[in-house]
Amino acid sequence: MSQSARTAALFDAVAETYDSVGVDFFQPIARGLLAAMPPRPGGRWLDIGCGRGAVLLPVAEGVGPQGRPVGLDISPAMVEQARLAARQRGLAHVRVAVGDAMAPSLEDGRFDTVSSCLVLFFLPDPAAALRAWLGLIEPGGRLGITTFGPADPRWQHIDEVFEPYLPSRLRDARTSGTKGPFASDAGMERLVSEAGYGEVRTVSGSVPVVFASLEQWRSFSLSTGQRLMWQAVPEDRRPEVLAEAGRRLAAHARPDGSVVFDQAIRHTLAVRPR
Repeated sequence: MSQSARTAALFDAVAETYDSVGVDFFQPIARGLLAAMPPRPGGRWLDIGCGRGAVLLPVAEGVGPQGRPVGLDISPAMVEQARLAARQRGLAHVRVAVGDAMAPSLEDGRFDTVSSCLVLFFLPDPAAALRAWLGLIEPGGRLGITTFGPADPRWQHIDEVFEPYLPSRLRDARTSGTKGPFASDAGMERLVSEAGYGEVRTVSGSVPVVFASLEQWRSFSLSTGQRLMWQAVPEDRRPEVLAEAGRRLAAHARPDGSVVFDQAIRHTLAVRPR
């Protein structure tokens, strides 16, 4: 199975629970990107890897009925969730399509803004994807890419419960940001610049992530890309892994039993040269 097919299958599996287990994570990250790169009334905006619409739906409200907000996602189930959310919010001008971020094929012409939030590190060739996206942006148009900044050591301590079970493909340092372009602001800026973009800069932020209990942490991890890590653990060992995660969470807990981690966020912004 190709990496793209594996990604589609993963997000099909989590689509119903993604961003809906009571942990405020994807929404504040999306708000940070949109604060750094605000929608403009009447704008033509493409969100690549739109998921359930954390970026796309606020964009649709920002560009208004005269704008053209388009979402693209490799997961058909995610696309259906985004369409449903758009209908529920009365955003009839939103269009969502199934498509591969490595080779977007759209009939919507060029956009004045392209965004992609927490997607680029899932792709088999991020540099090639960025070059492909360049052709979707009109000269002078904007690009906004969101990736993770340095990991909170406390959160990393919890995630290490999976380490003994992970195959090599799940140890990809791009997602953890431990090396390569995803490890630093400069690395991301260089990746984007070398793909042909100009005026590249970084806006950094941090999102507090609260887990009320071990069960909420487990539900969150199963509703995101981390589900693959659970699947790598033999079924008979999962109770042991969960128990160890509980012990580690307890070591970082507040008096009420909840745990707060800080998730560093990096927004890499650029412009297509005229």
